[in-house]
Order: sequence, then structure tokens, then C-alpha cells
Amino acid sequence: MTYSIVAFDPERNEMGVAVASKFLAVGSIVPWVKAEVGAVATQAWANPQYGPEGLHLLEQGYGAEEVVRRLTEQDAEREVRQLGVVDRHGGSASFTGSAAHAWAGGYHEANMAVQGNILAGEAVIQAMVKAFKETTGPLQRRLFAALLAGDEAGGDRRGKQSAAMIVARPQGGYGGLSDIACDLRVDDHPEPVCELGRLLDLHELYMEKTAPEDVLMIDEHLKEELKELLFSLGYWDERSVGGSLDEAGKASKAVGTDGAALGGGIAEVDGENELFYKALLNYHLTENFDERVLSRGKIDRNVLAYMRKVAGRK
Repeated sequence: MTYSIVAFDPERNEMGVAVASKFLAVGSIVPWVKAEVGAVATQAWANPQYGPEGLHLLEQGYGAEEVVRRLTEQDAEREVRQLGVVDRHGGSASFTGSAAHAWAGGYHEANMAVQGNILAGEAVIQAMVKAFKETTGPLQRRLFAALLAGDEAGGDRRGKQSAAMIVARPQGGYGGLSDIACDLRVDDHPEPVCELGRLLDLHELYMEKTAPEDVLMIDEHLKEELKELLFSLGYWDERSVGGSLDEAGKASKAVGTDGAALGGGIAEVDGENELFYKALLNYHLTENFDERVLSRGKIDRNVLAYMRKVAGRK
């Protein structure tokens, strides 16, 4: 009652799983991943133990095919199971028990395994494989492209309910303090795959770090526009900026995600300029743009576009 893809991107050193189903909160059961170890999808009459046990075997150095063999051979109910695995070397395997409900099957090759059951037909798997191979960019985008292609090809023939995606890479998480780079779930929705895509857009806006090509210098013209935007969004007035100039100067000494100081204090700049940068920093942190805070005199192009959108400007 599910279709999924497990994959490894050797260039970005990312492991991931994406899944959709006519099942409540499919993300709580099917996907399992560990950075630099591997990824597992357990489905059909799912055996949730396949997840942690599979990752443990992968961590011990077993390849994907051997992991599938070991997991299924000791399971008396294996013929109702379905399983997909990729390992740290790009090895892959997909298993479909003989009693899985039709249409059921899978496909695997280096760095990828796709599987599904109770599907509209084999075309669902074929569409997912094609989309994954033809899509470029980070693994999360390739996984989503595959899931969307499966959905558009008919997906789960019983209907739609939930979808999920998880991607791991070393220090890929928030602040570089975890390996979970992307972990999104749609537990109950009439169009779960499309909703997952919306969440992915938001995830990239809030959680991705600024690309070099997205760094904008704040000249006088842009600074005036930003003041107007901050005012219209409630961040540029005496109450929202708050405190004395001395407090504003201290606040401006924070460090941006590009590693440079946001400011040096009131001795270096005039008071109004200091309050502007305090307001801009306050906006970033309040609106959860923590990963896109840049040093003084710079702003992320995506943050500016979001500010204009919310303020009703082009």
C-alpha cells in the first residue's frame, strides 16, 4: 500500500528515503536513514524492526543485498513484506514478498532502489526511476521528483493520505549540529505529495545556507527599501527595535552565518544605522532565517524576496 525510493548521492555524500501511501503517517514507519551508513524502506505488511536492524547491519559493513537476505531469511512473514536498501558504497537491493498485494514489485541499480505495492501498475515504478535519474540538484529534490512522478503515474491505487522524506549527510542538519539535513512529513492530507513539495520549498528557504550567488550588498538604495519593508512588517519602530543605542550596539556584535561580525558597535557607525542593523537581525531571528543571517552590509536574495512578498511588493 506504499511506494518509496531509497537512494545515495555519492557526490554530496547524502542518504535518503521518500515515500507516499494511502496510510496514516507513513513517515513514522517506512523510512530509516543514517549518514554515511545507508537507508532502508520497510513497507507492504511493514516490519518496523527492519529499519533499525537494517541500519545496524549496514553499519557493521554488510552490503545492501546481504542486509536484505539477513533481514528476510529470519522473518517467517517475509512473503508479505517489501524492503528497499542502499548502502554507503551505492550498493542497492529491493525485495518484494510473493504475497504482497498486486501490483507489487521493485527495481534497483547503483545508488537507488524503488519499490511499491498495491500500485496502479508497474508504470509507477518506471516513472519514479526515470524522474530520479533525470533530475539534478540535491538528493532531496531528486527524491521528491521521483515521488511526484510516481504520484502522477497513479501511485497507490487505493488513494492518497500521507508522504514523507528524510535525508542525512554528515553535519547537514540545523547549525551543523546533526546529520539530518531534511526530515519532512505529511501525515494526513488529500494531496500529500504536493503538500510535501510545499514543505520542501519552505525547508529550503528556512534551513539552507546562503549560496554565494545569493549574497546581495546593501547599498543606500536597498537600505532605504529595507527600512520601508521592516517598517511595514512591524520591525522598524522605536518599540520593535527597542532599547538604547548602547544596547543596539551590543546586539549588532553577533556573528553572521558567513563567519563575519554583524557590526562593531556605536563607535563605528551612527545610531540610526545601528538600529537598522539591529532591526534587520531581529527580523531574521524572529522569522526563523537563522541560517541566512549574513554579516553587516549583506542580505540573502531569498530573504529579500520573501520580505517583499509578505509586504505585498514585487
